[in-house]
Amino acid sequence: MSGDKASRQKPCHHCKRRSTSAPAGTSTIHYEKSWLYRHCSLQQRDRQAQKAGQLFSGLLAMNVVFLGSAFISSMIFNHVAITLADVWILLSILKVVCLCWIIYYLLGTSRQPHAVLYRDSHAGPVWIRGSLLLFGSFSVLLNVFQIGYSIIQIHCKSKVEIVFPSIEILFVSTQAFFLWHHSKDCIQVQHNLTRCGLMLTIATNFLLWLLAVTNDSIHMEIESQLREVEQRLAGNETNSCACPNTTTCKVFQKGYILLYPFNTEYCLICCSVLYVMWKNVGRRISHHHAPHTKPKFKLQGVVFGPLLGAAAVIIGICVFMMYQIQATGSAPNRQVFVMYYSYYIVLLPLMSVGAVAGTIIHALEKRELDTLKNPTRSLDVILLMGAALGQIAMSYFSIVAIVATNPKDLLNSLILSYSVLLIFQYITQNIFIIDGLQREPFVAAIETRHAGHSGQHSVASELPGEETTTPRSTQEHAQASPNKEEEVSEEQNHEAHDQRRVSVLELGQEFRRVSLSYIHSYSHLSWKRKALKEISFFLVLCNIILWIMPTFGAHPVFENGLEKSFYGYSTWFAIVNFGLPLGVFYRMHSVGGLLEVYISA
Repeated sequence: MSGDKASRQKPCHHCKRRSTSAPAGTSTIHYEKSWLYRHCSLQQRDRQAQKAGQLFSGLLAMNVVFLGSAFISSMIFNHVAITLADVWILLSILKVVCLCWIIYYLLGTSRQPHAVLYRDSHAGPVWIRGSLLLFGSFSVLLNVFQIGYSIIQIHCKSKVEIVFPSIEILFVSTQAFFLWHHSKDCIQVQHNLTRCGLMLTIATNFLLWLLAVTNDSIHMEIESQLREVEQRLAGNETNSCACPNTTTCKVFQKGYILLYPFNTEYCLICCSVLYVMWKNVGRRISHHHAPHTKPKFKLQGVVFGPLLGAAAVIIGICVFMMYQIQATGSAPNRQVFVMYYSYYIVLLPLMSVGAVAGTIIHALEKRELDTLKNPTRSLDVILLMGAALGQIAMSYFSIVAIVATNPKDLLNSLILSYSVLLIFQYITQNIFIIDGLQREPFVAAIETRHAGHSGQHSVASELPGEETTTPRSTQEHAQASPNKEEEVSEEQNHEAHDQRRVSVLELGQEFRRVSLSYIHSYSHLSWKRKALKEISFFLVLCNIILWIMPTFGAHPVFENGLEKSFYGYSTWFAIVNFGLPLGVFYRMHSVGGLLEVYISA
């Protein structure tokens, strides 16, 4: 029976080839071992294995995130059973495992033969890696302040509060080094292990971000409650674990509060870079995917955008400083909220008009869409759309609260206008950035040729001047009289004077050449490219100031008291802590997208 089934089996193509050349007496027949090998080509099997590895690593990250989220949620709602120390212990274990994998990748996987045959030129741009180093340095300094603050209060602090930031310093430093050097890797060996390690690191960074957001909300809640009860208590009750009245303790406390937002930004950036690395595992990049000429950032051809953007930044810093001085008091003044929202109401329409004009110019120009597969660009689009949802959700909640209470009040009408304009600005800016990221960059060959011609003309104009100086100096040298000393000294003085005059002339010609080159490059650009560069640079500076203000403590959405009294303390706090970190991350990420649009224009 089994022999009949075996006789009905279809031999593989390898066995057919071998049967023709095999001796007549042999009766061995080889059959295909698996359904996947029989029915799939080599490329299909590679694709199936890649999907299976991505699925398994994604399930691993999902389970780790669910476990950590359960711990953090239990700490928030039932802090007696699950304490902050328990959450720190879990995250410390995850960070140690991630550190072991990163060290193994640096010393083992990446050094294997044929491990990194391809590198993604779009992954890990300079501004992303620079942000990693900047925010990573601030995160390390933050943990140093936390260790110092805990050591000063060692009599009422647990040892876990010293061990956790110490492990955090090692984790942040090693991860920043790893991402700086290997963010562009398309690893070709140990696919499954690398995918699982990357996904575990992503899950750990996400849990660190989630814990930072919840701790920041608790800190803001305590600070707001202290403002409300400060007048009633009047300092009669003292806390045994309060910060002693010393300069060192105050420095650690203020430094920790100031640097706290950078830790959340660092975790989100690491998640995005690690996700691109995870998508690039096993990826093979063909030659036509690699750009031959990569455009560079040059501050040429822009005049009005930097001027308007610099004005917006300067005014925004003044408004922010006045807001911080007024809002840090026991009772924030109503006028400071009016000033803050008025600044936004003036700036947001200008940004929206610029984004709409840029989108129209994109529709008018003849650049083709870049249809090549690019995980970095896909992630940029997802992050822009996802991060914008936080601030848009907060704006809709504010609109409902204001319309339902008293929209005719001055401050309420300003908040209502601010919320509507903010939604419109987010939508228009996303459309402008996404449309610009999907366009192919301009070819700069014509400009290079024109610049070469202008450089040749400028060099040719300098040559006659040099030729006229040489005969005169030789003629003066030939007419030197036999009487030596006086005439030699006069000749030396004259030559020194000529050299100084030539150097001054050359310096003036160099300044003139640079100015003419800048004017030529600006005038040579088409009006579409000029407008795109001006709009992009203006929006870059505006997003920078709109990132600075909420990052360093300007939170009027909670401090004005309107939405808090309408939705309740706990509900509005949950809404703010969902939307505010995403809004801050959106501003920083949009700066990178706008720089890409500026460079490609």
